[in-house]
Amino acid sequence: MVLLLLGAASLLGWRLVQRAPARAAQAAPAPAAVPVTVRPALRADVPRVLLGVGTVLARRSVTVRTQIDGRLESLGFQEGREVRAGQVLARIDPRALRAQLEQARAARARDQAQLADARLELGRTQALVRAGAAPAQSLDTQRALVRQLDAAVQADSAQVDYAGVQLGYATIRAPISGLAGARLVDAGNIVHPTDPGGLVVINQIDPIDVAFSLPGQSVQAINQARARGPLRVLAYAPGQQRPEASGTLVLVNNQVDAASGTIALKARFANPGHRLWPGQYLRVRLVLGQFRDAVIVPDSAVQSGQAGSYVYVVDARHRARVRPVTVGQERDGVAVIAQGLKAGERVVVAGQYKLSPGALVRELAPR
Repeated sequence: MVLLLLGAASLLGWRLVQRAPARAAQAAPAPAAVPVTVRPALRADVPRVLLGVGTVLARRSVTVRTQIDGRLESLGFQEGREVRAGQVLARIDPRALRAQLEQARAARARDQAQLADARLELGRTQALVRAGAAPAQSLDTQRALVRQLDAAVQADSAQVDYAGVQLGYATIRAPISGLAGARLVDAGNIVHPTDPGGLVVINQIDPIDVAFSLPGQSVQAINQARARGPLRVLAYAPGQQRPEASGTLVLVNNQVDAASGTIALKARFANPGHRLWPGQYLRVRLVLGQFRDAVIVPDSAVQSGQAGSYVYVVDARHRARVRPVTVGQERDGVAVIAQGLKAGERVVVAGQYKLSPGALVRELAPR
């Protein structure tokens, strides 16, 4: 009887043990869906751009200097104001130079009178020689004198021209139109051509240039785009989302800098409102063209792994699938997908750090 009771108890215990895993499996909750934000891939035309940093340069910059020694009599410009090409900027005391010019003119007049008299004498000598009243040697001597005085007159004329040029240097004019800088010398000072600072610096700032650099490997793409027509360049002040100005690429340097691996470029901008200023630091965008009808997603959807870039695509069963993609460009929060994704497919743009391939997702309402 005791043996029968022990056998029944053992059988009951064995059945309970067999049923326990099934009950545990039935009681285990299903994995929770991962909350994520999903957006569809779209098609759009997107500008194809290269980003760089640059510095604003004056279109032309001239340091105005004196070409003669003398006392600075007056200044004809205001600091920080526009000047026009040909405008009088300064005058140097011209009295000594004017006296030199008059002296050169007087010397020329004297030699011209002597030349006229020598030519008259030459005519008389020729008549005497023909009549046999004077030796032929006197004729040769008179001809030599005429040539000598003629050369003297030519030298005097050159001296007059030189003195006139020197007198012209006493009036200093603006060689270009632009913005005058700070006055570097005051009226009353003695100035010299060798003075290191000059009188004033004039910068032409309309139009104005921006020098910037890009990676050397972009040269081929730039030249190919440039062959199709002028390239547009946008300039942005630091921290600004709207461009300060729009210009045109005017220079691609003829070599890549071996030290930095970059290529130097220059763009030119109309600057009537003086929004750009020499020495200013800017962000630059060089527009090479457009990605036509491109597949785009928010750039937050693109992740990086050991095998390259990928996105999480949500399928019809609300499962996240890893999709390798090739990114053509990432700018302004938008990624252009060159390969691996079709328009209309839904990609995860937030919450990827909680995902794994095949995970069930719960789409959050868009904000």
